[in-house]
Amino acid sequence: MNVRVRGIYTTALTELFRAEATVVQASPPIRERFDAEFPVAHADLAADTTDDRQGVTLSGRRSAVERARERLAGLSRDTLAWGDAAPLDALFDGAVTDTLGSGAVVDLGDAEGFLPYDAVEGRVEDGDRVRVQVRRPEPPWSDRRPRLDTDLRASGDLLELRRGGRPSDAGGAASLADLLSADVPEEWAARWGRDEDEASMDALSDALAARAGEADLLDAGAEADAEEPRRLAAPRATAHVWFGREGRFALDGKRRAVESTMPGHHRTKAATNAASAAVDFAEALTPFEEADDDDFPFAVAARQFGPREGDRVAIGHGKPDGRLVTLGRGEVTSVEADGSVRVEREMSPGGRYDALDVERRAGDVAVTKFVEGRWWYPTVYRGDDGSRRGTYVNVCTPVEVFPETVRYVDLHVDVVKGPEGEVRRVDDDELDAAVAAGRVSEALAERARTVASKLERAL
Repeated sequence: MNVRVRGIYTTALTELFRAEATVVQASPPIRERFDAEFPVAHADLAADTTDDRQGVTLSGRRSAVERARERLAGLSRDTLAWGDAAPLDALFDGAVTDTLGSGAVVDLGDAEGFLPYDAVEGRVEDGDRVRVQVRRPEPPWSDRRPRLDTDLRASGDLLELRRGGRPSDAGGAASLADLLSADVPEEWAARWGRDEDEASMDALSDALAARAGEADLLDAGAEADAEEPRRLAAPRATAHVWFGREGRFALDGKRRAVESTMPGHHRTKAATNAASAAVDFAEALTPFEEADDDDFPFAVAARQFGPREGDRVAIGHGKPDGRLVTLGRGEVTSVEADGSVRVEREMSPGGRYDALDVERRAGDVAVTKFVEGRWWYPTVYRGDDGSRRGTYVNVCTPVEVFPETVRYVDLHVDVVKGPEGEVRRVDDDELDAAVAAGRVSEALAERARTVASKLERAL
């Protein structure tokens, strides 16, 4: 399996993958860091850091994606992975369901996508049927829909094929393709990537053969009829991996085998783009030969990048199916060196508090205490007179307190304490169902049950 890696996790993932695969198309810093030569060859799999730095998107040959997904999910209990119903380069017969300012929302059957108006000839209206291809997948925790296009491509880094393109579009690609053992399919044109000059003729032939096979699948899909929105062809698979806090520290260990790595390297870089240069600078100044997860400098990171007292943060409530729900935003009222952050939210009246069965009234305040790395967090609801209206303790993957958002994945089972002091454990059945559905591993579920039991006794 040939793997190409990009983004803030590149060094760690290169070290991880190279034990069982061939890392290709490595950047100059990676070649220097490993003091090794990496071939410029066709990649069966691309592993790219997501825009929010929370994880990686895997796209490529189905068997390679599944193998890498399984390997990364084994990093830690709190590393979670999901397949994508709208993988890279997949062809769909879709239906426009809404028109927005810059594009249309398209029903794909098992998914939904976004088609920019500049990717369509003419206008599109609600109810129009469109043949579209996924140009950019999105992780399930993103608030963006996968980006669509109407042009057909078999994409790749060494080589991309475009349907309907003219040989002149490719510069010198047409004459180069004539020298290779594989052929460019009829009605497709080749475009070579930036590493073409460094690749061998065998590598370019492999890349062309792979793209040509994908183009054949897309051609066959384009000829199919569809009465309802559905997928017509999927020449590649895509999966998304979210690294929990333990997973990021496991990646630190992989990176540390190659390069000086500060405690919480990936945890700090995942928090904000602004942290990357600071982390690199600190590691260049000071060798970190050995480090413990407990040495993560939370106080320094919070002081430099946030959150600070008076800031507002969102509560990023991840779901085991990959979705992200924001439980409102609150004001940070205190930040402690031990990673403890207190957040207050003013509640809107109406309805009842989940599981507490207590009416939500005007003037109620929710006081939540997050502690970096803890597998749970409590929220105390108080009335405008200061009375305690109930406590809800959420069991989750280890909390990460980022500058603008507190992140974790909810593990269903929770413990509540009512206004009269009664303690109940709730939603064990939802956790069992998540395990049965394959969304939560048995090891992660067992950790959640153990935490819930301790909380139940403590309350």
